[in-house]
Amino acid sequence: MFRSFQSLRKNWGLFGAFAIVSLILWNTNILFQVVKNEERTKMELWATAQKELIESNDLSRDYGTLTFDVLQKIGVTPMIQVNEQGKIIDFRNIDWKPQEDPDSLGLYATLAKLKKENAPIPIVYKDIINQTLYYGDSLLLVKLQYYPLALLLIIFLFGGLLYFFFQTNKASEQNRLWAGMAKETAHQIGTPLSSLMGWIDLLKEQNIAPASIEEMQKDIERLEVITERFSKVGSLPELQLADVVHIAQETIAYLQQRTGKQIQWEVELPKKEILLPLNASLFSWTLENLVKNGLDSMKGIGRLQLRLLELEREVRLLVIDEGSGIAPNNIKKIFQPGFTTKARGWGLGLSLAHRIIHEYHKGSIAVKESKLGKGTAFEIVLQKERGN
Repeated sequence: MFRSFQSLRKNWGLFGAFAIVSLILWNTNILFQVVKNEERTKMELWATAQKELIESNDLSRDYGTLTFDVLQKIGVTPMIQVNEQGKIIDFRNIDWKPQEDPDSLGLYATLAKLKKENAPIPIVYKDIINQTLYYGDSLLLVKLQYYPLALLLIIFLFGGLLYFFFQTNKASEQNRLWAGMAKETAHQIGTPLSSLMGWIDLLKEQNIAPASIEEMQKDIERLEVITERFSKVGSLPELQLADVVHIAQETIAYLQQRTGKQIQWEVELPKKEILLPLNASLFSWTLENLVKNGLDSMKGIGRLQLRLLELEREVRLLVIDEGSGIAPNNIKKIFQPGFTTKARGWGLGLSLAHRIIHEYHKGSIAVKESKLGKGTAFEIVLQKERGN
């Protein structure tokens, strides 16, 4: 019910914003038409005054003061007056310099532009005068024309800023929640883990099933590593030079002992050390997530390949499975928190792997290739330090 209320409130908010924008645009259009009509009336008044001037000259009488004022106070509206042959006989508020354009080409180009902006106004008196007045939009009208576009741009920018703010705030809140859950998990695991370590020591003293105790010891040590991983979520981990080959060997060795015999492992690692700035615990966690993701995809049957390639400036780690593959429309989603195609799962493994590689190690992790029914290849790329 709460989600429905939130959705309804969001829809009403969008409708309200759309209504406000539509109202502003509608009022702007009305204002534009009013100003345009007023300019038209002013130009018609000027044409009438011009006609009165011609008439007064024809009748050899003086024209009134009002006519003179109208003819002089044309304002800022650009206008050009032509005779019946189309020759320019007068112009006002036109930026034309005869010394720079003696052939009047620029002036006639402006005339062609004015003809497209507004309907002409004829100035006709008997058979003596047959002139035409062309006028353009004033600077105010031009600004009003572009005002709605500027308003829409501002609204879109403001909307984009709000969207970015809310998304960032939401992501930050989710990060804090996940970090808190991870630290609380580490804290909760710590108590029974300490008790188990005590029981292991007691069994060792009594020399009960040494081989089993050794394996139990390994699992407890693994739990300690997991606790350390969870305790580091949400804080910036320290990177130290570590042998990526050794970390990969330890991680794979642990996982090989705990997977079925129907998994065929093909591990290709260099025979030498490759030192990289790493957080060994978190990088091992990333590799473990990729391997487990492949094992789950294959449902415990198939071939899993791991290849570590050293190049001049970087190291590439490939994890290739023969599982069900990833649908093309899901490839861009798999690193998003909460996204999963499994019936059971939180969708956090690949998201954490992405964060560990990108944010902490400044590397990259991506799906290099995936085909439905044939498998998926993940690739991690880490930069080498200079001198290595």
